[in-house]
Amino acid sequence: MAEVGRRGISDPGALLPRGFWAAVEVWLERPQVANKRLCGARLEARWSAALPCAEARGPGTSAGSEQKEWGPGPGEGSPGGGPGPRPLSGREQGTACCELEEAQRQCQQEEAKREAASVPLRDSGHPGHAEGREGDFPAADLDSLWEDFSRSLACGNSEMLAFLTCSGAGSQPEAQRELDVVLRTVIPKTSPHCPLTTPRREIVVQDVLNGTITFLPLEEDDEGNLKVKMSNVYQIQLSHSKEEWFISVLIFCPERWHSDGIVYPKPTWLGEELLAKLAKWSVENKKSDFKSTLSLISIMKYSKAYQELKEKYKEMVKVWPEVTDPEKFVFEDVAIAAYLLILWEEERAERGLTARQSFVDLGCGNGLLVHILSSEGHPGRGIDVRRRKIWDMYGPQTQLEEDAVTPNDKTLFPDVDWLIGNHSDELTPWIPVIAARSSYNCRFFVLPCCFFDFVGRYSRRQSKKTQYREYLDFIKEVGFTCGFHVEEDCLRIPSTKRVCLVGKSRTYPSSREASVDEKRTQYIKSRRGCPVSPPGRELSPSPPWVAAGSAGHCDGQQALDARVGCVARAWAAERGAGPQAEGPWLPGFHPREKAERVRNCAALPQDFIDQVVLQVANLLLGGKQLNTRSSRNGSLKTWNGGESLSLAEVANELDTETLRRLKRECGGLQTLLRNSHQVFRVVNGRVHIRDWREETPWKTKQPEAKRRLLSEACKTRLCWFFTHHPDGCALSTDCCPFAHGPAELRPPRTTPRKKIS
Repeated sequence: MAEVGRRGISDPGALLPRGFWAAVEVWLERPQVANKRLCGARLEARWSAALPCAEARGPGTSAGSEQKEWGPGPGEGSPGGGPGPRPLSGREQGTACCELEEAQRQCQQEEAKREAASVPLRDSGHPGHAEGREGDFPAADLDSLWEDFSRSLACGNSEMLAFLTCSGAGSQPEAQRELDVVLRTVIPKTSPHCPLTTPRREIVVQDVLNGTITFLPLEEDDEGNLKVKMSNVYQIQLSHSKEEWFISVLIFCPERWHSDGIVYPKPTWLGEELLAKLAKWSVENKKSDFKSTLSLISIMKYSKAYQELKEKYKEMVKVWPEVTDPEKFVFEDVAIAAYLLILWEEERAERGLTARQSFVDLGCGNGLLVHILSSEGHPGRGIDVRRRKIWDMYGPQTQLEEDAVTPNDKTLFPDVDWLIGNHSDELTPWIPVIAARSSYNCRFFVLPCCFFDFVGRYSRRQSKKTQYREYLDFIKEVGFTCGFHVEEDCLRIPSTKRVCLVGKSRTYPSSREASVDEKRTQYIKSRRGCPVSPPGRELSPSPPWVAAGSAGHCDGQQALDARVGCVARAWAAERGAGPQAEGPWLPGFHPREKAERVRNCAALPQDFIDQVVLQVANLLLGGKQLNTRSSRNGSLKTWNGGESLSLAEVANELDTETLRRLKRECGGLQTLLRNSHQVFRVVNGRVHIRDWREETPWKTKQPEAKRRLLSEACKTRLCWFFTHHPDGCALSTDCCPFAHGPAELRPPRTTPRKKIS
């Protein structure tokens, strides 16, 4: 046994040991957060078990072991998940520490009531497996695996037993007690440059009383049976000495450690990189408001599908005709497509279907997601209010329609299996409604981004939540009210808004469609009056008629129905609303204009923009008069970088008419200055002159697509500093990406379009 790393932790917030176990859960369930070469992990089963011992002893540390001066934290005891092994479904992956601690508390109470000698080697019951997952263990095989390992510990593998129980060499391990045992599959990231693509299984043993978590790799013998591999066993340990906490990483047999660089990194990585991350997470006291990444589908299948799609569609980055970042949008849509393909594949397996699901993407934008799904065999189409340049490149097999979608009885899709809302803006809250009314079998997938209500922008009502979390809860509320079981998942895409909501099934039988649709109508109308919260949440401040109408002790769906009815009746009485007329489901909804007005200062006259830029630059440079003609060229020993001013200070120096024109633009002055990227930096509300000597050289190694774009843009615009700055440009001609005078200007390159097969 060797200790490969040890780190002391200060704990001013009294977060340990609870914070340590929260950090361990991250490494257990989402190892890719620390090791970018991993795609993720799947927890297949969790059960309670006990290690063998020669003689029973009372609770406490064993002879010869390092003295632990800390006991279990509040609610922490011997870990365990109940009276026997239990499976982990997709919803249980990502178990919170509080749930584990509750199970641990129950086990600790049970243990105190029974004699240690009477504890069986294994609890009754058999480990289950995650239903429907590829490569899962049969329960009998998993049961046999653990029994064989326990028997080997009792019969002669005293060193491993001492390692698991933190006992000293030659000492007897302490009395039997339950441990929390997890079977997990670690999935490497699939890559053409990575020869190792086979997932690796391992058993993880958590001992809360000793503050240890041990990772035992599994391997197959010649007959295909799994057994614990004695090499590559390591342990993470929490200890306390005097007033300082320590986290250590220990390797059972360092001379037999084999590093593949991915699933099993080098010992130095465990002792440095991993240990530093665990120490950091242990005292962060952060609790995520979101689900674990890819919790509803098989990570293994997703990783394979994503890599295949990425290889298949990566050429689109080179022919991207839009002004948006090609790498971000191409690979983001590839990731969403991979997710949907696996989600639908598993749905077909669950329902016993053979035909591929049909779909409609509402607000499809560039249409790439529609193109990929259609190319992969799913019949579907996309609808958007504005046509994009790239549409002409897909070919006739990709059906894209330029049309405005207004939620009404004419915009239903009775023959479609799935409705998709990928950053669908004002249509996002309507998609569950349209899906519910299209047919009883129609499902939905939405990836919310901008915050819209049924009509207009969404208004915040809860200051204790982030706006993003509150809006996701609102869309879930809409889906629930429409009669869907709404599930939440977190996608693996390059975006800050990556939480999706999935409605795969209904909460009611088809015979109740009419009554449920009436509740939908009432709820939608209520959004124009008073908001309605789902069961178990407090309502926002309500008018007197709502409070009076909802008095009583109803709960659950009955409470929701009553509150929706009260609000809807009050809304109708106040406005004299009668039966719903033909037309939009809710008056006031307006789809976005076909030609969206640009309000990011880009449409302002160029001479006006130049005037503001010169005026602000003059302020930052201390009132020096800026040149309006070409300045001297060559290397400069000194260069005036000016001072920094707040946006408010800059605005105070501008005239009223200039401010009035800027106020009509989104972001106003700040947007104009940010758009003038060559001249200014705006950081934390302060404006600075940009010093290009501090910027990353444009010739520095970049990703291929970005390097190509930078090369094509080089010398296509005049250098503002060469023309206007009193000291000229701080860079020499060959180092500056902008043209030092008209003679260096070259025309921008236009990329010819070609069809995408």
